[in-house]
Amino acid sequence: MYATERHEAIAGLVRQHGRIAVTDVAAQFGVTTETVRRDLAALEKAGLLRRVHGGAVPTSSLTVVERAVADRDVERADAKDRIARAALDLVPTGGSIALDAGTTTVRLARLLPVDAPLLVVTSAVPVAAQLAGAGRIDLHLVGGRVRGTTHAAVGPDALAQIGALRVDTAFVGANGITADHGLTTPDHDEAALKRALVAAGRRVVVLADASKLGQEHLVRFAGLDQVDVLVTDASAPRRELKSLEARGVEVLVA
Repeated sequence: MYATERHEAIAGLVRQHGRIAVTDVAAQFGVTTETVRRDLAALEKAGLLRRVHGGAVPTSSLTVVERAVADRDVERADAKDRIARAALDLVPTGGSIALDAGTTTVRLARLLPVDAPLLVVTSAVPVAAQLAGAGRIDLHLVGGRVRGTTHAAVGPDALAQIGALRVDTAFVGANGITADHGLTTPDHDEAALKRALVAAGRRVVVLADASKLGQEHLVRFAGLDQVDVLVTDASAPRRELKSLEARGVEVLVA
């Protein structure tokens, strides 16, 4: 097969599958991984795909743009509700949790029982507003500069406070999750905050609907070896879920 024919075939695979791996393409076309990487470089230069760690994705799959909370809250609302209900079973009775900013973590906050003791740490203003004065919940709001896009406190003050804590379970959101590159988000400050939350949790639970799987964003904040459980919805691609499970992540489908 000529290089131009192979380029067309590779571009087609990216459009069809959403993500391709260098090793898989090399095996399929009987060429070396170095040849595939050169092919991907040429296709990226032509604007037909974007290279990511270990492979390539469509040009629309990698982004540095974040959407506002209000816009994201109405997207895939039913799936997020199911994920929050499933995640409720992972909340330790009488223990401590950290809740990341995000439209799904807010849903989890609404479901938390208020008649049992629970310590909740959060950097998210919407989560804190939901839980303030709620029964026996001991709420700790982390302070810092509040980002308008996510309504989360970020910056040195927030990082210092979270860095001094240890909780039973950290519930974290992500803009993108892949088996090769782990958990990503578009903003550096937000990534630093999420990284601190992951480090603070004895157990780390990621809440992410199916649209986040197979996506990569600008900043990586955690590897899959730092994740214990992923809670997602039933529309998640089985191929992506199997790849995550192969990396040691327990997957719960809501």
